[in-house]
Amino acid sequence: MYVILVYDISVEDNGSRRMRRVFKICKKYLTHIQKSVFEGELTVAKLNKLKSELSKWIDKDLDSIIIFKSRSNKWLIKEFWGMDTSADTSNFF
Repeated sequence: MYVILVYDISVEDNGSRRMRRVFKICKKYLTHIQKSVFEGELTVAKLNKLKSELSKWIDKDLDSIIIFKSRSNKWLIKEFWGMDTSADTSNFF
């Protein structure tokens, strides 16, 4: 399945450490697009593993993660505004 993951980590309560850890975990499974946005193809098992790893580092009272799922990236139209980052994501098209 095709996944877009977006996170927002609070800087409160040791947030810098959590943010670095969440970034590294996401980078293991997905392609970094910009700041706190990642995308890529994952199996259900890999997505579950990603969620499991992230759950250990997220403070549910301060942080948030949104995961958008689709059967395929061909059902998604990307529109870039400002700086074009399409060269970084061209391997998915």
